[in-house]
Amino acid sequence: MSSRASAEGRGPVPGLPEAWSSSAGGLLDLLGVSAIVLDDSGRIVFWSPQASDVFGYSSEEALGRHAARLLLREEDRDLATRLFAEVMRSGESWAGAFPVRRKDGSTRLVEFRNVRLQDDLGDVYALGIAAEQHVLEQVENKLALSEQLVSQAPVGIALLDADLRYLLVNPALERINGIPAADHLGRHPHDIHDSPAVGSVEEVMREVLASGTPVIDQYLVGRTPADPDNDHAWSVSYYRLHGPGGRVVGVANSVVDVTERHRAAAEADRARHRLALIADASARIGTTLEVERTARELAQIAVPELADVVAVDVLDSVLACRRTDERHDGPELFRALAVAAAYPNEATGAADEVGSVAAYGPDRLVTRCVHTARPVLVPHTGPEDLLHIARDKDAAAALARAGVHSYLAVPLIARDQVLGAFDLIRARNQAPFDEDDLLLVRELAARAAVAIDNARWFQSVRDSAESLQRSVLPTHAPRLTGLEVASLYQPAQASSEIGGDWYDVIPLSGDTSALVVGDVMGNGIDAAATMGRLLTATRAYADLDLEPAEVLRHLDNLTSGLGQSIATCLYAVYDPHRHRCRVANAGHLPPVLARPGRSPELLDLQAGAPLGVGGVRFDTTAFDLMPGDRLLLYTDGLVETRDQPIDERLGALLRALDEPRRPLEATCRHLLDTLRHPGDHDDVALLIAQAQPVASAADGARGSEP
Repeated sequence: MSSRASAEGRGPVPGLPEAWSSSAGGLLDLLGVSAIVLDDSGRIVFWSPQASDVFGYSSEEALGRHAARLLLREEDRDLATRLFAEVMRSGESWAGAFPVRRKDGSTRLVEFRNVRLQDDLGDVYALGIAAEQHVLEQVENKLALSEQLVSQAPVGIALLDADLRYLLVNPALERINGIPAADHLGRHPHDIHDSPAVGSVEEVMREVLASGTPVIDQYLVGRTPADPDNDHAWSVSYYRLHGPGGRVVGVANSVVDVTERHRAAAEADRARHRLALIADASARIGTTLEVERTARELAQIAVPELADVVAVDVLDSVLACRRTDERHDGPELFRALAVAAAYPNEATGAADEVGSVAAYGPDRLVTRCVHTARPVLVPHTGPEDLLHIARDKDAAAALARAGVHSYLAVPLIARDQVLGAFDLIRARNQAPFDEDDLLLVRELAARAAVAIDNARWFQSVRDSAESLQRSVLPTHAPRLTGLEVASLYQPAQASSEIGGDWYDVIPLSGDTSALVVGDVMGNGIDAAATMGRLLTATRAYADLDLEPAEVLRHLDNLTSGLGQSIATCLYAVYDPHRHRCRVANAGHLPPVLARPGRSPELLDLQAGAPLGVGGVRFDTTAFDLMPGDRLLLYTDGLVETRDQPIDERLGALLRALDEPRRPLEATCRHLLDTLRHPGDHDDVALLIAQAQPVASAADGARGSEP
């Protein structure tokens, strides 16, 4: 050796290939391994620079000296001499620890390995390789500890070289990947895993190799051969490894299975999502008392959150409000109320058309659902299942082509009566329906069923009230002398109940005619019944040829006897021969008088009190109604709104009439279209009369008020 530096390998030797070079800090240097050569007499003939570190003597101090006398205590020399002689005689090596005396007088245990050497002249030497025992023990402990840490670690550990080939895989990673460690070695990650994410994983490792910046706790989700049917989650870290002298050895990665934490987080997120869905359903389902709309609201909540296609089917007997508690095993008539889909697909076409009625036999799953009042869950549907879901073979084939693979039907139950079923299917959504889905859908169905039940009974009562009201209202205007009449009745829109608006046209003696419009406070059957009584009574009192104020007084007495009933009313009598109209008001909105060539005006009448207040005086007002003049009577549903003052609305009514004249029927429709808003919560009655010339009128002049 030319120098200690070169002997210790503190830099590559010029001209020596890099693969042959040894970097400083290598294992031999770490151990402080030294070499001593003795001749056959036991004298030191070679002394390595490392020996000076171990024994404390320089080469000048050691060479030529007798090794036993220089390095050993006197009591150890005989044993050492015998061991030396045995090595020289037999040629067998000897290894062990021996106490050595250093130059400073201290004694240390040194690990020796002694072998016999022979040169080309036949001379025999002894080579001693030595290292301090405590240093060797430290390295051995570190190596053993490192090996145990890697092999016994509960986390997966791998070492890959600079080309990303596996060099080491511990047992934990074997179990995670489901592939033996031997099948990893020498291969790339993409040779081991077929996950689409493996490309990005390798890219991350290349970046770590290039930059030296570790990547900590990267989250991965996927599947491995160890469990190919279920997703797992891992926390993965990557860091670059350096060897002696800073040489890049490769990249190491640790893999911690966090599947349980991932599933718990996913379940918590799923629970939060389901709670949000239930809260959303509480706000969106049952916003009106309309059966069809409530069914649509339920269907729209479920897609795409729960299913790809849903249908709401109600028993036809339920919509007819026929309670059928007895169970039977025959077919059922279902009316399709709503169908919703997350995306266009053939499965939607396989569903029954909304509004249609279909008979399903007892072999159909939806029929079983309503007969048993229990959900039907088919996590994985086969061809036979689809035949029991669809209405016929063609529809089943459409479901199959759409990729339907899971089915759930939940009964709609309210007040212990099965109303129908809520059907859900999945196609593009690959997760099968499970028990958690069933619990959520049952909750949604229960909320919707109550709303549907309320709506169907309300709708039944509403229909009854409307039928009652229409049955007592005039169906055709009678033939009148000197008066053309048109009328229109519009029930309340949206979910409101039928009110007590009414009108009537009554022929009287002497060619006179009575025009009546009224509004019973309240709604529903009670209001319609009260309206019917008032209408009948008005016809009876009109036949007595009483003054309008007297008619209202009698009606007030009648209404007071009906309990809590209150009504407004306008009663007018027209004499075509005298072109004179007399009118009395009981708390009603003023009529409109429209004369040709003049702006329409509200008649200034004594408002009076509503019928039913009792003991109130009513007044009769008379005015001329000449041929061509029009008189409009109406109920408050035409003009009253929740967001505008009544004066503004009455002004709008006058403006709507101040236009080129239309026929009377068209005028009624025009007023309704112009002034009514969608979803207005009151019904409307309109009565418009236009005075006509009377051929038999001799004077043609205006009469005076009687």
